[in-house]
Amino acid sequence: MLSAASPTVALFVHHGRDEATRLAEQARVWLEARDHEVRQEGASMEGVELAISLGGDGTMLRAVDGVAAHGAAVLGVNVGQLGYLTAVEPDDMLSALERYLGGTHRIEERMLLDVQVEGGPRRLALNEAVVERTENGHTVRLAVSLDGEFFTTYAADGLIVATPTGSTAYSFSARGPIVDPAHWAMVLTPVSPHMLFDRAMVLGPRATVRLEVLGERPARLEADGQRIVGTLDPGAVVVCTAADEPARLVRFGGSNFHHVLKQKFGLSDR
Repeated sequence: MLSAASPTVALFVHHGRDEATRLAEQARVWLEARDHEVRQEGASMEGVELAISLGGDGTMLRAVDGVAAHGAAVLGVNVGQLGYLTAVEPDDMLSALERYLGGTHRIEERMLLDVQVEGGPRRLALNEAVVERTENGHTVRLAVSLDGEFFTTYAADGLIVATPTGSTAYSFSARGPIVDPAHWAMVLTPVSPHMLFDRAMVLGPRATVRLEVLGERPARLEADGQRIVGTLDPGAVVVCTAADEPARLVRFGGSNFHHVLKQKFGLSDR
């Protein structure tokens, strides 16, 4: 919901793209002329109601990570290739802001993962958490427990715990299923498993996935492509659950997931 005062807006910018930098300045000038406080990525996000992502899906992931815990909505402006997460094209940015501030938009809630290293840091992830071999390592052995009960031990290059949103990212490249992002579920996908059981599993939204590093080989943990800890030594445990807070994405009109999917993969209407 909008506050009575002008909402505070945060900008998340792909600084490797000149178009994104230009749009960020245009947005800042437009918003400040209308008495909005504008903050840059890296500043405090407390009190921010809207984050504008100017880039691709990677920038969107940073924006969601930056503001989800504060309940802010994220508007994605696509600067680059067609993305799954962005909502509008650059030419439509200012009209999209007018529509948002006028209340003629909808908020699409997406499930977030709560990724916790036992005894260590916690992180929210919109796409996935990945426990995998170190860059120069061999396969890792990971003991997986589901809802407090031991399931099996995987020998693989890694294991992906993905959200429905992340089912079209790394999990998809590892032969995982495509899950409509309207669902709330977790997808457990092994990466190059060295075992007979090599299928992905779709788990319920209330599942608890516990991954323990076994043997003598360390592993690494990433959430949405960002390293959480330097190394997971043998005995380290990662726990994944659905986060209490969702990602809140600004949308206009109906759902476009199937449309974007068709464009991404060049699917024909015939």
